[in-house]
Amino acid sequence: MSKTEAVQKAMVAAMKAHDGARKTTLSLLLSALKAKAKDKRAELTAEEEDAIVMREIKQTQETLDSARGREDIVKECEDRLAVLEEFAPKMMDEGEIRAVIETVLAAFPEPPTAKQKGLVMRELMPKVKGKADGGLVNRLVGEYLKS
Repeated sequence: MSKTEAVQKAMVAAMKAHDGARKTTLSLLLSALKAKAKDKRAELTAEEEDAIVMREIKQTQETLDSARGREDIVKECEDRLAVLEEFAPKMMDEGEIRAVIETVLAAFPEPPTAKQKGLVMRELMPKVKGKADGGLVNRLVGEYLKS
């Protein structure tokens, strides 16, 4: 079952349970998924669906960060994040990221220097895109290239 179908089923269940806040969040997510599919004029891939969910999480997190002091908005954003995270892809932990970095570094004929970080990142990011936080990946690559 695609993520779009799962969101739609969850939204129907939320409507039946009279859970307005959950239904609203799922409705917004479903709208974003369907809009992207309509723009693409084809079914979305799992990676594209995950990217949309992550974008919605990021936008909600930014709203939450800027709304500190407004408890009504903070509560709404926290509730929305809880629902969105149910549909978020499983993120790689630090150990898994390190394993991918080591694999990429092993593919280089000579150990790359700190100046070649861009080359390493260019090889690495397609392998972890959507599965790992880019800031964490950047920091870990920097640690490997310093030593």
